[in-house]
Amino acid sequence: MTAAPFKTLDQASLKGQRVLVRVDLNVPMENGRITDATRIERVVPTIREIADKGGRVILLAHFGRPKGRDPKESLKPVAEAVSQHIGQPVAFADDCVGEPAQKAVAALKDGDVLLLENTRFHAGEEKNDPAFVAELAKLGDLYVNDAFSAAHRAHASTEGLARALPAFAGRTMQAELEALSKGLEAPARPVVAIVGGAKVSTKIDLLENLVTKVDALVIGGGMANTFVHATGLGIGKSLAEKDLAATAQRIIDKAREANCAIILPVDGVCAYEFKAGAANHTYGIDAIPEDQMILDVGSQSVERVNAAINDAKTLVWNGPLGAFEIAPFDQGTVAAARHAAQRTKEGKLVSVAGGGDTVAALNHAGVADDFTYVSTAGGAFLEWLEGKPLPGVDALKA
Repeated sequence: MTAAPFKTLDQASLKGQRVLVRVDLNVPMENGRITDATRIERVVPTIREIADKGGRVILLAHFGRPKGRDPKESLKPVAEAVSQHIGQPVAFADDCVGEPAQKAVAALKDGDVLLLENTRFHAGEEKNDPAFVAELAKLGDLYVNDAFSAAHRAHASTEGLARALPAFAGRTMQAELEALSKGLEAPARPVVAIVGGAKVSTKIDLLENLVTKVDALVIGGGMANTFVHATGLGIGKSLAEKDLAATAQRIIDKAREANCAIILPVDGVCAYEFKAGAANHTYGIDAIPEDQMILDVGSQSVERVNAAINDAKTLVWNGPLGAFEIAPFDQGTVAAARHAAQRTKEGKLVSVAGGGDTVAALNHAGVADDFTYVSTAGGAFLEWLEGKPLPGVDALKA
């Protein structure tokens, strides 16, 4: 993706310029303390590079879902955390437009960093109001988007500004887009997708798009039970959306037409109850006891998944294969994740993963750092997998 359709910081002349940088600082907080700084860590390279090249860094971000100005949703506590991560002071303006913002921007020298208050304190942000976009645009000479996780929203600070000022992708955005291109847009084939999680209903669009793009689709987690039920087999007391059997069958038919192999579990680890350390037994998928529930894929299913990974040059992963949160029902997910990580380390596989449960599962397996790319973008990653346009990305290509 070297001939990317978007501009990166490599094409930006930064010295002396006021650079509006959209970042994702929507970090989890408890009692005023940040409990996970991953999103801050991811934007450090972009902030540092712009500052080191003499740009004046003006950070734009949202926090929470405020309805108007709300002190509890202020970004002020985040400014200190950003300062610690980038190793220099970060000024703060108590609004993102108007006089407070204008004064704070005017005080900046080359290499300085400023964080503006929560963009969502203004209704114009989520409405992508042209007047609000114009107020933001007054504050900068260039625009850099480094918030892929907000790129699926057509808001003023994600889409509007990219059309109002010369626009560039930050380093995190660039890395995400290059990884996603390797994942589905221009992948090395064969491509295998693993999709797990609890419900088919939340991933219908995703499954219908993937069967037209990949060579094999592994379906795991609770949603696999719905597919197994659709094929006419009993699933005992397992979690399933039996009313979606026709939808599951439609996806199976669509996969067949697209020459995409669907890989369902052939065995399941079953228990009477869903709790840590519950007594369990593995049964063939055609012999699930009526009074038990499937909580993980069995060893034969893992072998089939690993064989598919061995055949693949590209792997796209979203969702666990079982109830990975509690032992021993994490074993299928962990085994497949470690196998994919090993293939990646050997240079035989490009592996792209994303989605909240997926990131947690890969961290649990101890292999998140061994995948080619792990997206923390959540909703934007899912919408990309579904084949939907991402306004914040499309605006960078304009």
